[in-house]
Amino acid sequence: MELRHLRYFVAVAEELNITRAAARLHVSQPPLSRQIRDLECELGVDLIEHGAKPVRLTEAGKIFFTEAQAVLNRAAEAIKAARVVAKGGGGEIHVGYAPSLTVELLPKILRLFQEQAPQVQVRLHDLSSEEMLKGLGNGKLDVALMIRFGAKSRKGLVFEELQRYALCAALPLTHPQAMAKKIEIRQLLRERLIGYTRQDYPEYHQMLDQLFAPYGPTPPIAEEHDGVASLITSVEAGRGLALAPQSFACLAGPRLRIVPLSPAPSKLVVGIAYRAGKLTTVQNRFIEAAKLGVETKPAVKSRR
Repeated sequence: MELRHLRYFVAVAEELNITRAAARLHVSQPPLSRQIRDLECELGVDLIEHGAKPVRLTEAGKIFFTEAQAVLNRAAEAIKAARVVAKGGGGEIHVGYAPSLTVELLPKILRLFQEQAPQVQVRLHDLSSEEMLKGLGNGKLDVALMIRFGAKSRKGLVFEELQRYALCAALPLTHPQAMAKKIEIRQLLRERLIGYTRQDYPEYHQMLDQLFAPYGPTPPIAEEHDGVASLITSVEAGRGLALAPQSFACLAGPRLRIVPLSPAPSKLVVGIAYRAGKLTTVQNRFIEAAKLGVETKPAVKSRR
C-alpha cells in the first residue's frame, strides 16, 4: 500500500463519482478503478459498493475513509515540517551549558537566536564538562557552551572562543578578606578550598594545578561538589572558599564576595563546541547567534 492508493480512494470517497475523482486526480478512469480494486484486494475487504450508482461506501469503506484522511493529513504535516526545518525555521536544538561560565552569555545568545529562528525549540541541558563532551560525541547534544577542553577530548570536535573571564576567589561575607580589593594566590594555600568533583570537571582541577604550580603542590580540596548550587551554598555557609570565574558573581549575587586574585592568572576561555563536519541550518544559526551575543575578537576556529 502506498500513499497514492490512499489519495485515490479519498478522492473517490469525497466525490462519490469515479469520473469526477479521475478528473480531479488528472488520471484516466480505468487506471483509477484498478487502483481502488488493488487496494481492496490488499485489504481483503470491499471499500465501495461495486455497481452502485452513484458510488456508495461500504461500512468498512466509511471507516477506512476517515483513517485514510488522517494518514494523508499527517503525511502533509510531516512534509511541511521537514521543509521548514531544512530552511532553519523549525525543529529543535539541544544545547549543553555550564551555569557558572555562561550566566552572562546564554541569555543574550538565546534572545538573538529566538529572533532569528522563533519556531525552533531550544532544549537546555545543565551538564558537567565531561557530560557535555560525551553528549557532543554521541549526538545527544548539538552544541555546548563550555570552558575550553583539553587535548585528549578534542578529537572530532570544534571549539570556538566566545569570551574570557578572570579567575577569582568566591568568599563568604564573613571572611576576613571579603572586603579586600585583591587576594594573594599564596594566601589560598592556607585556606580551606571548595571545588567541583574531579570526575565531572577534570579541567577545573587542571586549572588549580596550573594556578598553584609556582607555589608548590596543589592544596587539597576539602569539599567537592557536582553542581554550582551546592558549591555556592557551602561557601556561603563559611565552610571554605572557591575559585571561580568572574561571571560567578551573577549567580552568587549578594550571597558571596567575588575577589580578584593577585598576581592575575590566565583567564578562563569560554566558547561554543560542536561536532566537526557538516552542520544543520539550525546549528549554524545558533553558532552565529553565539558569536553575535558577545563582544570579542574574531573567534579562531581550531579543528580537532
